[in-house]
Amino acid sequence: MARAIAIIVARIIFSFIFFMAAGFKFADIGATAGYIAAAGFPMAKFLAWIAAFFEIALALAFITGTLFTEASLLAGIYVIFLAFAFHGPSHWQQNQAEFGFFVDHFTFLAGLLFAAVHGPEKWALRYNLLK
Repeated sequence: MARAIAIIVARIIFSFIFFMAAGFKFADIGATAGYIAAAGFPMAKFLAWIAAFFEIALALAFITGTLFTEASLLAGIYVIFLAFAFHGPSHWQQNQAEFGFFVDHFTFLAGLLFAAVHGPEKWALRYNLLK
């Protein structure tokens, strides 16, 4: 029972993080687009909308358990992309705190990989493409 509760709590945390991230994007899509443009990406507003809806999809997958393994792996790729694109080595000289942000993404990746391997546990709408 403790294992199931721990995994449910982890799913809620993952969902909350991605719902919050999407919420911040939806609250000020222009600021998000500005941040994306400042990192050198084209079509920043379009990418901001894509990111927001992608984060909603991830949050829903985590909270329901649907496509859980796939969502965990996709979220891991996304998190590492964000680490390098927005907090990577080119940012460290201007602000050493960026290194901490960069490393935090790898901690998040570890949790996502662990989740991908162990699955959503009980109380999940099970549907997996990889099994």
